[in-house]
Amino acid sequence: MPMPMPDFKLHSLLSFFFLFLLLIPSVIAAAECQCPEDSEEDGGERDETLALKYKIVAIATILVAGIIGVVIPLLGKVIPALSPEKDIFFVIKAFAAGVILATGFIHVLPDAYENLTSSKLNKHPWGKFPFTGLVAMVAAIGTLMMDAGASSYYTRIHLNKAQPELNGDDEMRGGGGHDGHVHVHTHGTHGHAHGSADVGGSSTEILRHRVISQVLELGIVVHSVIIGIGLGVSETPKTIRPLVAAITFHQLFEGMGLGGCIAQAKFKNRATILMGLFFCLTTPLGIAIGIAVTKGYDEDSPKALIVEGILNAASSGILIYMALVDLLAADFMNPRMQSNGKLQLLANVSLILGAALMSLLAIWA
Repeated sequence: MPMPMPDFKLHSLLSFFFLFLLLIPSVIAAAECQCPEDSEEDGGERDETLALKYKIVAIATILVAGIIGVVIPLLGKVIPALSPEKDIFFVIKAFAAGVILATGFIHVLPDAYENLTSSKLNKHPWGKFPFTGLVAMVAAIGTLMMDAGASSYYTRIHLNKAQPELNGDDEMRGGGGHDGHVHVHTHGTHGHAHGSADVGGSSTEILRHRVISQVLELGIVVHSVIIGIGLGVSETPKTIRPLVAAITFHQLFEGMGLGGCIAQAKFKNRATILMGLFFCLTTPLGIAIGIAVTKGYDEDSPKALIVEGILNAASSGILIYMALVDLLAADFMNPRMQSNGKLQLLANVSLILGAALMSLLAIWA
């Protein structure tokens, strides 16, 4: 009997609530800080009108890039070649995992370190202890606990629900159960199949992919909002132009990684659309917030540095854990890849290419 899946609505509400909490400190910091109106940014000339035009273009291009990135892996439903059951999906997912890994190590973690070791912060305690590594480590451990806890919790629930039906099925057949085996009704064949005690293994695997995709999205969302606000508060066209291009590719690649996880999770269409839109809208939303608080936001204020630094460090810990454990380790240790030398080679090349391209973007953003 197919096992029921946990209701997505709860996870969705928790994610939106987390995003709301995330935005509060930035807005408060913006309201409390005052920026000099005539200061120059990165040695470039300020031009509010031209900068606003670039920001509007950025919102559109980044939104489109995010949509394209998420949709490509999801096209497996209509394009068989891109289905998660095909070998090419391993290659695409390895590329996306390399992108996410580089995002955590090259983009997010250094930003967190720079924020939390800024000379504008008090040396006690910020200059005396490596808080960046601590927060990243705690976030990674917390992700592991949440990942394992959620999977085991729902698995136990589904096994408990399934067991009475299985016992009843055995009684109807005269108690002819077999040690170490259970009878599982298979609707496709209208018969019974003897399976191991691991009831509904495929459903448990789908459940795990659902947990992975939601935790991964949480890590990406935190980072996306922060980089969006950073672009939105800038009023120097010379600074914004390369950022738009870099963040557009950044959003495209991250979307591919998240889209791959969503595709394997096999959500219903409504949940898939909600998760895709949630990812696509976070960076444009961050830019919009940045535009709204441009006059009062000071990204160099101690409060802003601490909030952004802690959130970036936590985001990096989540992304690094998810890339290494849930994406790369799971696929590279898969018997299907282990028994196919050509697929292993392609996946390794794809991983290195994804990590290299994303690392290269650090030159501009």
